[in-house]
Amino acid sequence: MPSVPSKENAFENIPSIKAKTLRINLNPDIYGTFAEIGAGQETARHFFRAGGASGTIAKAMSAYDKSFSDAIYGVEEDGRYVTQSRLKKMLDHEMRLVEERIGRESNPDYLFFTYANTVATIDFSKRYKGHGWVGIRFQLDPEQKEYDEIVLHIRFKQNEARLQQETLGILGVNLIYGAFFKFDRPKKLLKYLYDHIDKDTLEIDMVNFTGPNFAEVDNRLMSLQLIKNDMTDAVMFGPDGNNLLPAAVLYKKSILALRGSFRPVTKVNMDMFKKSYDIFIREQTVEYENTIVVFEITLSNLKAAGEIDEQDFMDRAELLCALGHTVLISKFQEYYKLVEYFNNYTKAKIGLTMGVNNLVDVFDEKYYRHLSGGILEAFGKLFFKDLKVYLYPMKDPDTGQILTSNNVKVHPRMKELYKFFKYNGKVMDIIDYDPEVLHIFSRDVLKKIINNEEGWEAELPEGIAEIIKQKHLFTRKVLEEKE
Repeated sequence: MPSVPSKENAFENIPSIKAKTLRINLNPDIYGTFAEIGAGQETARHFFRAGGASGTIAKAMSAYDKSFSDAIYGVEEDGRYVTQSRLKKMLDHEMRLVEERIGRESNPDYLFFTYANTVATIDFSKRYKGHGWVGIRFQLDPEQKEYDEIVLHIRFKQNEARLQQETLGILGVNLIYGAFFKFDRPKKLLKYLYDHIDKDTLEIDMVNFTGPNFAEVDNRLMSLQLIKNDMTDAVMFGPDGNNLLPAAVLYKKSILALRGSFRPVTKVNMDMFKKSYDIFIREQTVEYENTIVVFEITLSNLKAAGEIDEQDFMDRAELLCALGHTVLISKFQEYYKLVEYFNNYTKAKIGLTMGVNNLVDVFDEKYYRHLSGGILEAFGKLFFKDLKVYLYPMKDPDTGQILTSNNVKVHPRMKELYKFFKYNGKVMDIIDYDPEVLHIFSRDVLKKIINNEEGWEAELPEGIAEIIKQKHLFTRKVLEEKE
């Protein structure tokens, strides 16, 4: 197994790309293949240039012609080539050839690997910047039967194909180096992917770690690292805990989004979801089969004392996943930025489910002072497309009055603006809400859980209280402090 430094110095020098490739080339056990489509053999080139590549590279290839590519890797159902499915087929095919053609008897210590990428660089008109899938399948022990795997999706931000090619080559070296020498520190491995790469030139918006050496890695937590490290603006994961590519999931879909802290998810959250979904799928322009519901948590809702509380995030995520929901974590504090993000991938209808208190915040000018056009610019972006707000009522704790779109109080300067959107059908009240759950607030439930009070279980969806108790969710720090 490749040697791993015992402890990392916070101020250690970042190895050069040549130093990384040489360390791999001079390791007598690391041996495998490169298959790169769409941007030249940019990663393999670094290994050839460094010297000693014959000890590392069994084969380097590029099947640029579509007919050749299909003959080697098979035909994709959707006819596309820059997809995760294509990357997986490349990794399967190339690793099978390594196993068939490199005899174990004469090479018992070899650590096999296959590196692959399928990318599209910027087009001639420069309308599409380009993107790609990059992955490595590898082993850290020659006896290892099940391979480890790291798969990334990337988006290029540079305006020249040549620069994108160079960035891809460096990323590939960083990924291979990280797989063999930083595998036990996946959070650090992610950071090191940007060694010698400016974050303004490349976005990584999805990553998944699989295999025996990553059995303890939670890919949802790895998603959070992408946000924390400013590698992307939003990440998505499904109920199974695996990360999803937002562009693929949201593409041409009608989207219903619910923003919240979900700390924890309550009966109110579920009532908001169910009632707004029933309205949304009956909208004339919405197709049931082409609709997705997203539970979104903005990064500002994950912060505790200025820092992102990773364990707290995992607790929330676990409960939403247990209920079978798709979760989006974003950096978008303002709703209009979330809608802009969705509009990158779909022109279909977008619905936002929110409570009265959230709507009041939307009409607060202080959130838009950084925009030259102020709140009008933000609202132009928010309501320009086929968007509608589904408003869940709130019970005034002091007066007991039910607050809806008809009696909500916005700032006097915003009254006429609010009326404009209200009367144009952009805000719709949820009228068949459950009055029995209006008193429930996540923050109150959380206090009861932390203080070990009674009765909070009844305020949560079925089965959620049991998970919280069994796994001590939201209370680990309190228990640790008491010990």
